[in-house]
Amino acid sequence: MQTAINISANTQYFINLEEQYGTTNYHPLPVVIEKGKGVFMYDVDGKRYYDFLSGYSAVNQGHCHPKIIAALIEQSHKLTLTSRAFHNNLLGEYEKFITEYFGYDRILPMNTGVEGGETAIKLARRWGYTIKGIEDNKAKIIFAEGNFWGRTMAAISSSTDPSSYQNFGPFMPGFEIIPYNDLAALEEAFQDKNVAAFMFEPIQGEAGIVIPGEGYLKGIRELCTRYNVLMIADEIQTGLARTGKMLACDYENVKPDMLILGKALSGGVLPVSAVLGSDEVMLTIKPGEHGSTYGGNPLACAVAMAALSVLKEENMAQNATVMGEVLRTELRNLQSPFITAIRGKGLLNAIVIKHANPEAAWELCLALMENGLLAKPTHGDRIRFAPPLCITKEQILECVQIIKKSLESLAQ
Repeated sequence: MQTAINISANTQYFINLEEQYGTTNYHPLPVVIEKGKGVFMYDVDGKRYYDFLSGYSAVNQGHCHPKIIAALIEQSHKLTLTSRAFHNNLLGEYEKFITEYFGYDRILPMNTGVEGGETAIKLARRWGYTIKGIEDNKAKIIFAEGNFWGRTMAAISSSTDPSSYQNFGPFMPGFEIIPYNDLAALEEAFQDKNVAAFMFEPIQGEAGIVIPGEGYLKGIRELCTRYNVLMIADEIQTGLARTGKMLACDYENVKPDMLILGKALSGGVLPVSAVLGSDEVMLTIKPGEHGSTYGGNPLACAVAMAALSVLKEENMAQNATVMGEVLRTELRNLQSPFITAIRGKGLLNAIVIKHANPEAAWELCLALMENGLLAKPTHGDRIRFAPPLCITKEQILECVQIIKKSLESLAQ
């Protein structure tokens, strides 16, 4: 099995530029995107594709959503950046908007998702020392195996994936790792009074859409409350309507002590992230102890408010629930011998590929690309299917036919 790929001279030109001048820290599909609109992307030759990755769930609202772009353009003509050396007229409005939207006291605005994770860890350690009474420099943060929240030194220090941490040590101390979806292991870890927080994904995205058992989230909440440990939910990928609820934690009606958001917080327009929490946690940080030149900039504030508004105005969580059910049902109906598992919630889904060729998932993604759908493997044999949340039933059905046709290439 070898998928034949037709690459135009135009496409090859742009790929060659990246290969000559860029760093090889990604392995993208051989497609060069020039334009995006709604659920579609278009390459430099004008070919249209369904986007089944959504910028790793950063483009939940669809590419170049008109309301979000309008907010970007309007604000960009007025003011883009002041730094936090001065107040600006949008930061307070945004802080009020997002804290009321999610029901938290305060927000600390940042830019990228991994910055949100770093910020949450700093806040948890500070809270551990000043509120919980942990001895200086002994605070611990617990993580779950298979986690992924970025590739900074802190993020890889909590990783169990060799491709993230190998040959990048030494690593940050104070992190411990337990199995995912294991409340007994979590309670055992909490016997250590130096534990300040447990940081986790409600559904593990990069690991291949790993969904924990029912009651896991509620169990985390109960244990964190009982042992006075902060519950930190990394909803950078699972949040903002992606799974069919505004937050994946909403499936079990639990409220984390800290909530980390990013990706679709700007609708894919620019880097915007946020950590939300209570007064008790957030006010442990004093002036000069944490910050970001771009964090809370007026352009990001305007865009984020528009992006959050779109999710509710267009009922995107509800559409994700309904379209996700359609997608999984239609995929099951294919009864492909090459798909061993179909899993997901809302429009955060994955299939697991079984084939004698260890590169079968990659080859399938190449075939999908040839047939007009863009997706990407993760961890070798898993492929995420996560289109923008504005997708329609007719489009889902068309995409399943593309998937069906592409699966036939694995039989050759």
